[in-house]
Amino acid sequence: MEKKSLLKRITGSREASLVIVLIVLCIAVTIKSPNFMSAQNILEILKNNSVIMIMALGMLCVLLIGGIDISITSTLAFAGMTIGMMYKYDKIESTFLGFLIATAMGAVCGLLIGVIIAYGKVMPIIATMGFMYIYRGFAYLVAQDQWAGADALGSFKDFTLSNSLSFGLINNTITVTIICYIIFFIVLKWTKFGRSIYAVGSNAAAEISGINVAAIKTAVYTIMGTLSGLCGALATSVYASAQPNMQTSKEMDVIAACVIGGVSMNGGRGSVLGALLGALVLSVISKALPLVGINAIAQNTIKGVIIVAVIVLNVLTQRMMDRANLENREM
Repeated sequence: MEKKSLLKRITGSREASLVIVLIVLCIAVTIKSPNFMSAQNILEILKNNSVIMIMALGMLCVLLIGGIDISITSTLAFAGMTIGMMYKYDKIESTFLGFLIATAMGAVCGLLIGVIIAYGKVMPIIATMGFMYIYRGFAYLVAQDQWAGADALGSFKDFTLSNSLSFGLINNTITVTIICYIIFFIVLKWTKFGRSIYAVGSNAAAEISGINVAAIKTAVYTIMGTLSGLCGALATSVYASAQPNMQTSKEMDVIAACVIGGVSMNGGRGSVLGALLGALVLSVISKALPLVGINAIAQNTIKGVIIVAVIVLNVLTQRMMDRANLENREM
């Protein structure tokens, strides 16, 4: 009986089902394009999708408290465009300072959203929709009908071409992504703050139990903004370009990555591993479709069908897990 229960837990795991989906996708694409699973191609996929993967961590936290944030790519563009123009006009030269400014800008943007949602009692979708337009507008105001290309960015663009952070092992962008995932895994699994995030989303009476709900919500949106600012700097370096329309509509990919990873949009349920696997599935799909000969017009449709299929699989897996847990309680 114990072996049977263990087998149910393993096969009924959302993360396990996503790993299977990921393996099947990779095998299917490799049959068509043998170089797909090469180390160089895998590293390239991770580097090019690092922005989505990192912002998925912030969105995980936002969804865990029962919120949503559709302003993230506007924050990214505002921060990225600002430092891009600062490099263009020789206001700064340091790569570290560029990342610091962009990250701080993102934190301030997220804090403002968090305060309005937590203390102003504004619905998250309404507040973030408004700021989506505001921050994107700020990006265009900073740009002043210009953009910062590779020449203007100087040594800043070299950050994502270097392996210095990992002592020559892997690309800096991938290293930053790994560090972010390690930090969030530790915080959400083993800290009081992490447990409070889950509690706010899963328990309507969290405030009665002594949790400062408003403070937690403000902190979560600030974290989301901080990661968006960081990704603004990363995107500028990865693509060696800062433009006010950068990453437009990619917030949907970030939300999709979390949902694919089994994160509940009702709050209280989700994991760092799930967000990672969801982002990886989305990254593989985005890279695979052009390789197998799907034209640009059909790519979004097929991508949507695959996403829906994976989400349905997640829902079915969750129901199996809930049923198994119920049976174990009854026994």
